[in-house]
Amino acid sequence: MTAQEVLGSTPREPKPVFLNVKAEGQVCQHSLMSHYDVYDNPLIARYASRRMARLWSPQVKFSTWRRLWVALAEAQRTLGLNISDEQIEALRSQVETIDFAAAEAYERRFRHDVMAHIHALGDAAPVARPIIHLGATSCFVTDNTDLILIRAALDLLRDQLVAVIDDLANFALRWKDLPCLGYTHFQPAQLVTVGKRATLWCQELILDLSEIERRRTELRFLGVKGTTGTQASFLALFHGDDARVEALDCMVAAAFGFERTCTVSGQTYSRKIDSQVVGALAGMAESAHRFGMDLRLLAHERELEEPFEAEQIGSSAMAYKRNPMRAERLCSLARFILVLPAAASQTSATQWLERTLDDSAVRRLILPQAFLAADAVLNLYGNIVPGLVVHPAVIARHVAEQLPFMATENLLMAAVSSGGDRQTLHERIRVHALAAAERLKAGAGDNDLIDRLRDDPAFPPLDFDKLMTPSQFVGRSSRQVEDFVAIEVEPIRRCYPRSRPSVEDVRV
Repeated sequence: MTAQEVLGSTPREPKPVFLNVKAEGQVCQHSLMSHYDVYDNPLIARYASRRMARLWSPQVKFSTWRRLWVALAEAQRTLGLNISDEQIEALRSQVETIDFAAAEAYERRFRHDVMAHIHALGDAAPVARPIIHLGATSCFVTDNTDLILIRAALDLLRDQLVAVIDDLANFALRWKDLPCLGYTHFQPAQLVTVGKRATLWCQELILDLSEIERRRTELRFLGVKGTTGTQASFLALFHGDDARVEALDCMVAAAFGFERTCTVSGQTYSRKIDSQVVGALAGMAESAHRFGMDLRLLAHERELEEPFEAEQIGSSAMAYKRNPMRAERLCSLARFILVLPAAASQTSATQWLERTLDDSAVRRLILPQAFLAADAVLNLYGNIVPGLVVHPAVIARHVAEQLPFMATENLLMAAVSSGGDRQTLHERIRVHALAAAERLKAGAGDNDLIDRLRDDPAFPPLDFDKLMTPSQFVGRSSRQVEDFVAIEVEPIRRCYPRSRPSVEDVRV
């Protein structure tokens, strides 16, 4: 199933909120509450898109369980088990119409979510009750569903990444020729261009796209493996016929668009897969955080700013402020993602033999929230880049302030070529540069280093203005931008047609 097919399930209205409190093994159901009376995950309420939030919803999850039961029964019937068309149709008719209240009541009785939904489905499709979940263990529906949702979520993130890469490439081309200060240690170094810097952000996202595609491509279906992964129950159903058990595994996987299943497994698929997937999301978060941090630094310098809306308020106290709130939120959400791989890797490392259940609760938290947060980060990234505001006049002023220092080596070489003494000129440059720097620190005016050198009789006549043209100090920045877009971005544009999310689906 594609991401669109998974999301194509019929939406349901939000159900009333009940608070279930466990005390000494008992479950008490409190009275109906407003949703303002209970905690609401901010990833849902504030940050993630509706599309990603819906993907991880109970409706999609449990509808997918039911689709798995339908696919299992269909394949078993095809392979010769006594399952009727009527039973298949009964199951299929109930895929979307889930009685959640009934399932919750069963779970309070049985303390088992899968058995609760089997009974709820059996009530809705009584003719099919005898063959629901035939030969399967709980992980048939739970793990295969997780893999289906992970794949669909990776598809959504891939599309978002492609859109941001496209926007950054456009931005880089637009500003490929504008010289600006380059920094090392956040101290002025050699000049670069605004567009060249953007390619650094874009390059990291391309690496992330490659990793997300890798994880998506290598994702395998668990399939029908049974209680300890030996497929013993299915071998019994087919009276020891290996070929039919293998065919069953392949048929159910194919029904959900998976070409491969896990060759071996315990009861679950390896939790190493979760660790690798969450690691890929964390890699994307690293890149996004780096961009957000750079933008915040440049906003402080007033060279580059994120979009700022007409009625947006920067501070409740200081009305003049234009805080980089989108970039700050992006960094904050990225930081949340960056802590999740530790829990995923610990869960993978501590699985016991063929199965332990201490992975359940942590995975229920990690997997949806990692994708919801990644979705929110990319939504912010995709909102910021098209609206980035460049301030060429401020950039030019900063360049003019620092360029005389950066130009001294070129000036020295030109002066020596015109007959000057290299050692004498080096010393004169050192003295004048220190004096000019002190003048700047004292706030006594602009950088007057070039005027000092021009007036120094030790220097031969030079065309100082020509030697001080900023574009001469950016190296191959412009060409590098063009090459980067042609070599790295254009293949992505050809491979992935871009689609923009609906306005109501993006929250920033």
